[in-house]
Amino acid sequence: CDGRRPMPLIGPAMSNRITSPFGTFSTAREVVAGRDLTGRTAIVTGAATGIGIETARALAEAGAEVIIAARKPDLAAAAAADINHTAKGPEARFEMLDLASLASVRAFAERWGGRPLDLLINNAGVMACPLARTVDGLEMQIGTNHFGHFLLGVLLAPALEAGAQKSGSASRLVSLSSIGHRRSDIQWDDPNYRTRSYDKWESYGQAKTANSLFAVGFHARYASRGVTANAVMPGGIMTPLQRHMERAEMVALGWIDPETGAVREGFKTPEQGASTSVWAAVGRELEGVGGLYLENCAEAAPWTPEAPFIGVMPHALDPESAERLWVLSLQVTGIKAEA
Repeated sequence: CDGRRPMPLIGPAMSNRITSPFGTFSTAREVVAGRDLTGRTAIVTGAATGIGIETARALAEAGAEVIIAARKPDLAAAAAADINHTAKGPEARFEMLDLASLASVRAFAERWGGRPLDLLINNAGVMACPLARTVDGLEMQIGTNHFGHFLLGVLLAPALEAGAQKSGSASRLVSLSSIGHRRSDIQWDDPNYRTRSYDKWESYGQAKTANSLFAVGFHARYASRGVTANAVMPGGIMTPLQRHMERAEMVALGWIDPETGAVREGFKTPEQGASTSVWAAVGRELEGVGGLYLENCAEAAPWTPEAPFIGVMPHALDPESAERLWVLSLQVTGIKAEA
């Protein structure tokens, strides 16, 4: 989601762009229909609400074992119970994970151990919050959306490798980005807003750029080990992600009608918003493919001013920036440099 009104979903074509039979308003269930994920294991962060629960539901209905990694036990337990009404495989379950605490991320990974993992969907996030800091002193948006997920992905990489060896096909990491990435590249001099003025939308944009660059960097390191990674833009969806926004602000941005309160045309339902995440996780067109930015169940075209609410900007896929962010993230999270 982005801090402006959605526009028509058109953009430039690329002759070699990866596409699928699905589109902008396909649902997660449609994407996974006919797929048998029996024996596959998936972790979905932030899957207690919003597009996360719909992502988890679709995977569970296809037979996957789904773990909801979230920080609110009551919501997550309710989500798991709801999913289990229609799950075809093992019952979905909850595991505690607070991405705003690096210690919590490490504890989650330690509990997981070396169990094979097929899918890691980094879905959780915070958007446009007032200036706040994680327990480790990081700015909340990049701290939660990127650094927490970075640590989780690297610590679980051996489990993803084990999943690939067990299944005989590549495991996949899915990193949720946003069209909001166009609002900011990484602010290398001060990514945590320690000395500069805070802007909640710039901060969000920086975090979403980081999510995309993480997929680029992760794929570059782990594809040869049987793990691919792609970034996903889910689209504009009304979910608890907007919890930090007042109604008046959403009206001003053109997201909701001031008279009726109805969501403006162009927004997706949570079921539709989860479709690209699910396609990134199971799409046959993406077997062995990574380092891409996906939207509307296809590889995104380059961003243009004529279609400003879709597409990907060069800074979100830049391999040199991905490497620079990787080094910074190692330092911030305290992971050994060989990761």
